[in-house]
Amino acid sequence: KNLHNLWLELSEGETSLVDSSPPLRTVNVVTVRILGKGNLVLVESRQELSDGSFRDRFRPLSEKMKPHETTEEAVARAVKEELGSSRVVRIVPGSYRKKLEERNSASYPGLPARYVLHSVDAWVEGLPEEDFVTEEKEEYEDVDGTRGLEKAVSVRKHYWEWVCSDSLCS
Repeated sequence: KNLHNLWLELSEGETSLVDSSPPLRTVNVVTVRILGKGNLVLVESRQELSDGSFRDRFRPLSEKMKPHETTEEAVARAVKEELGSSRVVRIVPGSYRKKLEERNSASYPGLPARYVLHSVDAWVEGLPEEDFVTEEKEEYEDVDGTRGLEKAVSVRKHYWEWVCSDSLCS
């Protein structure tokens, strides 16, 4: 990601910066561990970016939360944006976990980050049983007259795989 991406995240309220030296980026992230048949979970293996490059991920569905968005709202939006269409999503009762992590930002090297991670397990109806690819619509459709939008790097395709959640896959 580049400085244009950071500007867009700040203007959308997805990221805030603490006035310190160096600045601290704070992000609320929802992570959805989507459960499948036979102890399988869905992971995003990689992403194809707008500049033609690929980014390895191998992690569950995750999305930056918007200001004042509940975990449930963020889960529904993440499923819609990254897996396509409005699918029926059922969050596993009692699966919510909140964790705080501080580390250097992978997206913005050199910028320390505080991640507030909101994670849930969920079932999502209508997903393919085999690996699949989804295309994402424009990440930031009209932010402040699209200043910087054309220079920001965005995700074009998501590559999804079903993997064993533990050693007991059937």
